[in-house]
This record gives sequence, C-alpha cells and structure tokens, in this order.
Amino acid sequence: MAHMEKIKLGISACLLGENVRYDGVHKLDSFLKDSLGKYVDYVPVCPEGECGLGAPRESMRLEGDPENPRLVTTHSKQDRTDLLVEWARKRVVELEAENLCGFIFKSDSPSCGIKRVKVYNEKCMSVDAGVGIFAKIFIKHFPFLPMEDEESLHDLGLRKNFIDTKSCAGHDKINLDNHLFAVLRNFTIEKIR
Repeated sequence: MAHMEKIKLGISACLLGENVRYDGVHKLDSFLKDSLGKYVDYVPVCPEGECGLGAPRESMRLEGDPENPRLVTTHSKQDRTDLLVEWARKRVVELEAENLCGFIFKSDSPSCGIKRVKVYNEKCMSVDAGVGIFAKIFIKHFPFLPMEDEESLHDLGLRKNFIDTKSCAGHDKINLDNHLFAVLRNFTIEKIR
C-alpha cells in the first residue's frame, strides 16, 4: 500500500474507548478505532469531561423546547447548559487550528447527538427532535464540514459519502485513495456474513 497522508477527524472520545461517559465507561466502536483509524488521525473531544464535569457523573438529558433545549441532570435537576455552551464556544474556535476534515459524533447524546436526540417536556414525555448542545454549536460554527454519528457510519452508503474524496477537497487535504474504500467495503462485507 502506498504511503498516504492521514486526514484529521474530530470524534466523540467515548467512541475511541475512553472512559469518559456519565457512568465512567466508554462506547468503543471497533470499526472507527481499528479499521478507519488506520487512515485518519482522530482529535477526540468529550464535552462533559472537558468542561469540568468529570466521569463518572450524574446523567443528563435535554429538556424544554426542542429548538432550544436545556441540559439538565436527571435526578438533582441542575441546569448545566450555560457551562457547556461557554466551553463549546471556546472549543470550536480551538478546533479551527486542527484543520479537521469532518467529525464523528456519539448518537443520542445530549451533548453530541446530531439528530433525533430525546428532548423531555415538563410531563417527562420525550420527542426525538433535538440536537446535542455541543453538536449544535459545532454545526453552526462548521456548517460545511462533513459530520455523522457512529450509527449512521454503519451504513455503507452514508459511510462512503462521509469519507468521499470530495469531503476534504475544500480543505486542501490529499485525496483518499482506493485503499480506504476497500477497507470500508471489506468491513461491510464481513458484517453481512
């Protein structure tokens, strides 16, 4: 295989096996870490950990208006929105220097989910209509950067589109060669078997 310059992707740190989630564990995605990880340099981000909440911590969820939800702890009802928003606004500016070619978010996360995140109303009823607090700020700051969540990347079509050579063309990155697509195709074939 010819030498290939690696591109940089931001990623939710828990997907790489870092024990940063509220319960002190991870959500390792072996495909992202071991297969795709051969071809990219990851820039891990954990909003809750990096803003000072640590792990383990009380679980949180989105509450209120799905268009502008609050991030609230599930038992003690502490509103953590302002803390996370202040951190996120600084972090996206820092991430500019990384020259990212995309970002892989943790699905369903109240901080990192990019679609259909549960938002609870005052009667504890949820709708799958929200976007995580950090993800929303990231999307607004980098509107043209390719981004997906790990669940979507298990679909070959979405995965190929996310890692399409055109994804990085606007960022002056080297084109990804056929080796990357072969890895993606072989991984999908192995999953089907």
